[in-house]
This record gives sequence, C-alpha cells and structure tokens, in this order.
Amino acid sequence: MRRLHVVIALVVAVVGVAGVGCWYRGYLAGVLPSAAAEMGDITLPPGFHIAVYAGDVPNARQMALGPPGVVFVGSLAEGKVYAVVDDDRHQRRVHVLASGLNMPSGLAFRDGALYVAAVNRILRFPDVARDLAHPPKPEVVSNAYPGDRHHGWKFVAFGPDGHLYVPVGAPCNVCELPGPLYGTITRLDLRGGRPEVVARGVRNSVGFDFHPRTHELWFTDNGRDWLGDDRPPDELNHLTKVGEHFGFPFCHGDGIADPEQNAGKSCAQFTAPARLLGPHVAAIGMRFYTGTMFPEKYRDSVFIAEHGSWNRSTPVGYRVSFVRIEGGRATSYEPFAAGWLKGTTASGRPADVLVMPDGALLVSDDKAGRIYRITYTGS
Repeated sequence: MRRLHVVIALVVAVVGVAGVGCWYRGYLAGVLPSAAAEMGDITLPPGFHIAVYAGDVPNARQMALGPPGVVFVGSLAEGKVYAVVDDDRHQRRVHVLASGLNMPSGLAFRDGALYVAAVNRILRFPDVARDLAHPPKPEVVSNAYPGDRHHGWKFVAFGPDGHLYVPVGAPCNVCELPGPLYGTITRLDLRGGRPEVVARGVRNSVGFDFHPRTHELWFTDNGRDWLGDDRPPDELNHLTKVGEHFGFPFCHGDGIADPEQNAGKSCAQFTAPARLLGPHVAAIGMRFYTGTMFPEKYRDSVFIAEHGSWNRSTPVGYRVSFVRIEGGRATSYEPFAAGWLKGTTASGRPADVLVMPDGALLVSDDKAGRIYRITYTGS
C-alpha cells in the first residue's frame, strides 16, 4: 500500500495542475472499482429507507433546489451542469444545461437564476427554468477568483445577508499561501465589488451551511495529506465572527503543528474545530436538517457527505455522517448512511446532501453518477 501512496503522489506531480480533472476522473473509475451500490447494501438507522432518485447524473456533486420539482446538480471532471426534473415522483428526466465548463461543481439558485462556480468564474444562467431543454447562455458575474485547479473546485451558497459565499482552497497539499484569497471563505456582493474574506486558514472547504436559527456559518474542511493514516482529522468548523483564522497551513485539527509550515506558531492562537471528524474521510457537502420528516434528534443538526480517503492504507469515509448540534456546540458524531465501501472496494462516493421540501434527504454520488433519496417512515 505504501507503494500505491508513492505512485499516486508521482501521478499528481507528473499530471500537474492542468490535468487534475482528468486524473480525478480516472481515479473515480479505477482506484477502487466496483459496480454501483445495491440499495440493500446501504445501512441506515431503524425506520429510514434509501432509493435511487436519479440514476444518470455523471459525476454528480453539489445540488441546489430550483423551482418545484427541479434539482440542479454540478459536476467536477465531467464539466457539466444538470437539471433533474421530477414530474410525477416516479419518472425523472435529466437535462444537461451546460457542458465544457471548468469543474462547475458548485451552484446556487436564487430569484429564477442559477449561479455556477467554475473555478475562477461565477456564471449566471438567468430565467434558467423557463425552458430546461433550451437553457440560456450564461453571463459572467465575477472572474475575480484564482484559476488554480488544485482545490479549485467549489461549493457555493447564498447567505442570510444575500451575498454568495465562495470558498477558495489552497493550491497545494500544504504550502505558504501565494495570495490573500487562498485558503479562505469569501462572500461576494453580486451587485459588484471584490470578494470579501470572512474566514482564513481554511485548507479546502467543499461544504458549508448556515445554522437555521442563529444564521452562523458552519463548514467542513479537509485536512492535509502525508502525515500518516490517522493524522490530521478532517474538521467541522463554526465561524462566530468575520475574520477568524482556522489554522492552515500552520496547524491542523486538535493542535497539530505542521512540520513544514508551522515556524514556531502556537496553535492556541487559531480557532479550534467545533468537531474533529475522521482523518482523511474527505468531509465535503454538508447541510443542516431543516425538515420535519426525520425524528427530532436530527433537526437543526448536520449531515455530512464523507467522500472517502484516497491515500490511506485502509480506506475510510464513503458514507454520510451526522453531527448533533446543541446550544451552539457539536455534541456527537456518528455514521448515518454507510455501505458504499466494502473492504477496499467502493461502489460510490457521497459528495453532497440536500434537504428536500418534503423533508427527505438527497445524497449525490459522483462515482456512481447517482442521486439517492433517504426517507423516514418509522419502525
């Protein structure tokens, strides 16, 4: 397995930043091969059920609610944006709204327009649902973001303040950040202006949400690689004031000083994670559960898509986890939906979660090209 680690590192070095998308597609298809998961393989708490919601959404990543019956879906290596249309809850059609984009993984819907983050650009598709078979040409809202493809894919959402929140990952595993926007979460006023940094020291956040009652920002962050199988943990973080620094590249997880970048800094000066997650689980898409279908314990708490490790000796992640939030604190962390990983073989990789108007939870899977629907009917 150590040889595999070295080979993967060499592949990344040789392919370079320009080829990350192609390498990523090959990795999804080849490192942990398997057929798509049978729904009976997926374990859930008692009373919950899972079914395929849409089965032809290649490389499905972030999801966004559109008009009634429409879910928009981004992709990464595929370069496409989809609309999944639920006409009668039995037959769902998938429209390709755009193709050939630069890793358009992040998207958000507001006032009839779909906003898509494609690495350095934010695009707007106006009046997008008027004719999904003949979508409009996109408009460029902003090109103010870096063009690095390494950690350049994004997760975006509108905040309670009406601004579009956009993370910018570090263009490396760990390094001195080359500019003020790297390793941050920003917000963008769509009426004009430059991105404003609201959080620093964030290595690679590909999931966040705002607490439904306090409206404070919570976000996942992926820990650095090559410190061993069990270090550092991934993180769930909680932003309580603009400008907080969460440690990267100097410190990771629960006060782990970086051996390459720390330069004598005390980890105590940075904001600690709200909850330590599994090391290398690749915690990405996350949402607060705001529905009423699920039992009370899940409400106003967090579901996280754990995409799964890529270089750990024993793979971990490949599941949906649940973090209980009580009184502004993350009080527990447990598996919720698991079974996409069997030994060292993965049949799927959860990428995002989305709460539907009826309270069901959607899960996107960028390996199997599926979207699943989780419901609760009781025991």
